[in-house]
Amino acid sequence: MTFLGMPLMRSKHAHTDLPGGQGNIVETEPFPEVSHQHLSNQQLRTNIGHATSSIRDKRAGVVAELDDWEELREAGSRAKNQVMANLPEYLVEFEENFTAAGGTIHWARDADEANAIVTELVEANAPVLANGRREVIKVKSMATQEIGLNEHLETQGIDAFETDLAELIVQLGEDKPSHILVPAIHRNRDEIRDIFMDKMPDAGKLTNDPAVLAEAARRHLRHKFLTTKVAVSGANFGIADTGTLGVVESEGNGRMCLTLPETLITVMGIEKLLPSFDDLGAFLQLLPRSSTGERMNPYTSFWTGRTEGDGPQNVHLVLLDNGRTRALADEHGRTALNCIRCSACMNVCPVYERTGGHAYGSTYPGPIGAILSPLLTGVEDEANGSLPYASSLCGACYDVCPVKINIPEILVHLRSEDVKANHSPVSTQLDTALTGASWMMGDGKRMAAAEKGLPFAHKATRGGQINALPGIARAWTSSRDIPGLPEKSFHQLWAESEGQAESEGRTDHDGETENGGDEK
Repeated sequence: MTFLGMPLMRSKHAHTDLPGGQGNIVETEPFPEVSHQHLSNQQLRTNIGHATSSIRDKRAGVVAELDDWEELREAGSRAKNQVMANLPEYLVEFEENFTAAGGTIHWARDADEANAIVTELVEANAPVLANGRREVIKVKSMATQEIGLNEHLETQGIDAFETDLAELIVQLGEDKPSHILVPAIHRNRDEIRDIFMDKMPDAGKLTNDPAVLAEAARRHLRHKFLTTKVAVSGANFGIADTGTLGVVESEGNGRMCLTLPETLITVMGIEKLLPSFDDLGAFLQLLPRSSTGERMNPYTSFWTGRTEGDGPQNVHLVLLDNGRTRALADEHGRTALNCIRCSACMNVCPVYERTGGHAYGSTYPGPIGAILSPLLTGVEDEANGSLPYASSLCGACYDVCPVKINIPEILVHLRSEDVKANHSPVSTQLDTALTGASWMMGDGKRMAAAEKGLPFAHKATRGGQINALPGIARAWTSSRDIPGLPEKSFHQLWAESEGQAESEGRTDHDGETENGGDEK
């Protein structure tokens, strides 16, 4: 396939019947359907509300410590925009440097190619165990979740063990991640204790103390770290001028996976590149403050190819397109690829806080998921087409984004694309309603005439809340109430107020004149 005119995708697993770079993200039901189910889950809303508010407060505190926070955001945005404007050249530069350092690069157009590549590498390097299956350990990776790698490996006789604590909770609970940074944010400590006691044979009796639960996870994973020959990771950064990969994490499990196994396979989206090592100065301040509310990540690991006698000796990187070239071709939406997966937008989003991540039906939930998923796979699919509407357009996500992605602007753009692509009846009704409103509000006399009906509407509704409306408005009132209609419009109240003020002014003026005469 060609990447913006350049022959970059050279995988021997190519599928000639697939469009180049077409996204392939595992999805569930559309957002409008699933969100209604989750809105009624009080425990879910409590768990997520408590967690996101805690992270918000921590982030605000550490961001306030920096006088140059906005300058850092600008530097991060500038570096990512530079990458997107010159991505083919940076990919070639990165490949040359990564290969020169002893690593091997594989290009994957989509999820099928990436999964096939990883499977082949695991089969070549991981021994078959007594149970007839192979094993790999994994560092938390959004890219591998995006392509459904764990599920694919399972069908090929390969068991993938998550080593990130939250990912382990999700895996043992036979669940799905609901947050980019904290995949198990929808679980409380009692639920986690029950999962561990049910699914960990060596867990024994546990309390809900976080330290006790973390120690149980360490004991469970320690043997895997020491015996598994192959690890799979994602990457936060790829440095073009050195061929270096980087992972930032909070627990140390990532470093175990990156150093102990004999074979390391990394899956990274092609947009994760930075031009040079110098650019990391801004990102290593932006990312931890925006994600965990920390001044720096506890564990930051970089590796460049392979080193004889030190760490993994078989180092592979799968560079994943999976719709990213499609997103890059959208001049209005391509800045979504600047995302560094900090999750700050999710922690301030009122919609996410009430529905949770599962409602979004894709790997990337929250505001960034509402734009990234449709950009990667298109708005033609019903689930993707509905995601850009999962927002109040309050703008909080843009305010906290460390690389200044204008998410509200892209949401509006994608809503327009959805209307063009799907031409749904809802859009037709909305167009009719907005056209009528524009006609009425475009003329003062027409607006005044419409306001004369307000007293009748107030009387008809008895001044109470409106719980149900017909047509397209039914979707609005299905989850919210409209405040009661007033008896008088703002214009009427203003006119009455002005008239009263004028009358009072005349009275005061007359009084002043008389007083003045007396004084003289």
